[in-house]
Amino acid sequence: MPATLIDGKAVAARMTAEIADEAAAFQHATGIVPHLVAVLVGDDPASAVYVRNKQKACERAGLKSTLHRLPAETTEVDLLRTVERLNADSGVHGILVQLPLPKHIREQVILDAVVAQKDVDCFHPHNVGLLVQGRPRFLPCTPAGCQRLLAEYKIETAGAHAVVLGRSEIVGKPMAMLLIQRGAVADATVTMCHSRTRELASMVRQADILIAAIGKPRFVTADMVKPGAVVIDVGINREGDRLVGDVDFEPVSQIASAITPVPGGVGPMTIATLLRNTLTAAQLSAG
Repeated sequence: MPATLIDGKAVAARMTAEIADEAAAFQHATGIVPHLVAVLVGDDPASAVYVRNKQKACERAGLKSTLHRLPAETTEVDLLRTVERLNADSGVHGILVQLPLPKHIREQVILDAVVAQKDVDCFHPHNVGLLVQGRPRFLPCTPAGCQRLLAEYKIETAGAHAVVLGRSEIVGKPMAMLLIQRGAVADATVTMCHSRTRELASMVRQADILIAAIGKPRFVTADMVKPGAVVIDVGINREGDRLVGDVDFEPVSQIASAITPVPGGVGPMTIATLLRNTLTAAQLSAG
């Protein structure tokens, strides 16, 4: 029996509508419009598309969106100065530095420079530490989006064996942290797998819930998935003019009980969570 399709686009639309209502009420009470500033360095086409999608989502949610577009030859020092100006601007509530950055700029240096109170991507060490302790200021956008999908489709996580395939700072590590916490849509037993994991296929096959975020197109094949597993595909890979995930969708969808498509699965949820974090940042700034 084919898997239930987890419709991230529809869930993100509902979430954006919720945020729009809350942002309107917040603006009415305080006169403050939550403001997200994106910084885009260079002319990477994919990055430009991502930023444009985020700007459109801000408009739908009633949030203010500003783009600072800088040339590819921008120096690390000049980018740091831009970040410092945005940190000091009380009218800016969230700062998003679009990745990847040009090779001559150290990403970690720039991400660490964004003040923690405006770090709506949840990359700052302070925000990561709060997440690990189970008292987050902001939620990591993609992992929190995955968690919301599990909640919306009533996937039982308590006691389930969740396998996170990938150990990145953006998805893998924070995803594991969310699922292992106490509380709703958590309390899972979590295994993290990566490129150095021995017997990788065997480990992945044990998953009741599989979060695939390894960055390799169609890496997860049907023989790696336990029948009835829930599969959340975080991957976005380009094959010619098509976008495909880290999961070989068609055969896996015949084995899994529920699965996210690519596109239309996790991607819209990442943006919706970014909007939620921007509203939270504005609310915190208002005391």
